[in-house]
Amino acid sequence: MAQGSLEDHLFTRACIQPLSWNLRVKVALGAAKGLAFLHSSEAKLKSSDFKSSNILLDSNFDAKLDDFGLARPLVGVVDVLPGPYGYDPDYVVIRGTGTSNGYTAPEYAVTGDPTAKSEVYSFGVVLLEMLTGRRAVDKNSLIGKDKQYPASKILRLMDPRIKGQYSVGGARRAANIAIKCLQTEPKLRPNMNEVVEALEQLQDLKDTESPKRESLHNNHNNSKR
Repeated sequence: MAQGSLEDHLFTRACIQPLSWNLRVKVALGAAKGLAFLHSSEAKLKSSDFKSSNILLDSNFDAKLDDFGLARPLVGVVDVLPGPYGYDPDYVVIRGTGTSNGYTAPEYAVTGDPTAKSEVYSFGVVLLEMLTGRRAVDKNSLIGKDKQYPASKILRLMDPRIKGQYSVGGARRAANIAIKCLQTEPKLRPNMNEVVEALEQLQDLKDTESPKRESLHNNHNNSKR
């Protein structure tokens, strides 16, 4: 594809232009629509290997899915922690268990059978990579050893290469979409049509929220009095 893969733009530091915030939202939405189609009654296909290297980009940065139907072994598990009132969507613990891709849902490790909900989980891992610019498996990544992250901390881990390009509201919505996809219980995860709807709302948000008015790096407190 003309623009290579999502992995190229997220993790190749030399000669590849990092994706802007708006392009990341566009690519996430395009990939989500692709998975939603695969899960539809019209297609009834499973990708089994949804990851950033299998999201290819054409000349307009429209996302195309590759390698669906090829399974990979489990290497990582992402769990959402229970809060004082049951499941708490603000907390996620990420636990790595191997050395391969880290995108696999916990139940897929047990059954070996990919489902629509296990692919929602994989999408959540990819979205987390897009927000932070960190690989799913890396000694400095979100996945690799036991770590706990409230949604607010995910915002502080946003990729510095897109600093100033997004609003607090937009980044928080994106983080919450990822965390919902990464719920341990498959039945608690959204379906891909719901993810598409949430990302469409996020894409529309950029027209009503200004990064300058609501920046994660707001200079208001640093202004001279």
